[in-house]
Amino acid sequence: MHAILLAFPFPLFLGALLSDFAYRSSFQVQWFNFSSWLIAGGLVGGGFAMLWALVKLIRSGAARRKRAAIYFVVLLVMWVLGLVNALVHAKDAFAIMPEALYLSSVTTALALVAAWIGYSGYQSREAA
Repeated sequence: MHAILLAFPFPLFLGALLSDFAYRSSFQVQWFNFSSWLIAGGLVGGGFAMLWALVKLIRSGAARRKRAAIYFVVLLVMWVLGLVNALVHAKDAFAIMPEALYLSSVTTALALVAAWIGYSGYQSREAA
């Protein structure tokens, strides 16, 4: 279940970043709207992944606690910056540049790091 939840933030935040690039080059307001909705979706998926990571952090043993803590902190920072990005996108469309582009870039990079950490620790447990 955690792998499914972790699959949402990166592509949604990446789509928001690409929409911000499209808005910057064309100033068509619809790209701004796409970005706002993609960020909202990334926050929902990232929030559930962060909740799952918190449970994993609480339940993990001492040997795996450092990795789980780093993973949770990356997800938390990604979510908080995504929330700030959503608040920036709540302003008037012409007032969001270049701040929205910078926030979308950092949020996308953090989502990629979180996915990298989360999926590198994922192990398939198949019955032999």
